[in-house]
Amino acid sequence: MDRFDFSPLFRSTIGFDRLTRLVDAATRVDNGALAYPPYNIEKTGEDAYRLTMAVAGFSPDELDITVQENLLLVTGKAKKDEESRYLHRGIARRAFERRFSLADHIKVVGASLANGMLHVDLVREVPEAVKPRKIEIGTGRPEPVTAPQQEEVKQAA
Repeated sequence: MDRFDFSPLFRSTIGFDRLTRLVDAATRVDNGALAYPPYNIEKTGEDAYRLTMAVAGFSPDELDITVQENLLLVTGKAKKDEESRYLHRGIARRAFERRFSLADHIKVVGASLANGMLHVDLVREVPEAVKPRKIEIGTGRPEPVTAPQQEEVKQAA
């Protein structure tokens, strides 16, 4: 499989490293190990989402959910069951690690485990400083605008 060369883009872009990592991850071949456990992602509201994973046989203490920057990591490690002697074992309880890239301003607000399904609820919380704002256009002669002095900038910090 061919890899894309993004080096020409780096000459005119700043801060898009994450985009290239996402494209690189999307172009990798998906094998069977990456398909376990199965999951759904649904939109539950205008800015709300739910990740549901089928984790039959796992207890809450065998699952771990971690969020770091724009990455959601869900891992499962089944404890050894020394007492049971299975004649047939068809329910997979193998260890897994699933990574989900989160868009900017996505926050995990809760998680629950019910009937073998792990539900992780997420919401988009865009800070006021990042939201678009309308700039009023004045009339008349414009007043000159000066940049703050260096000392004023240091004092504000």
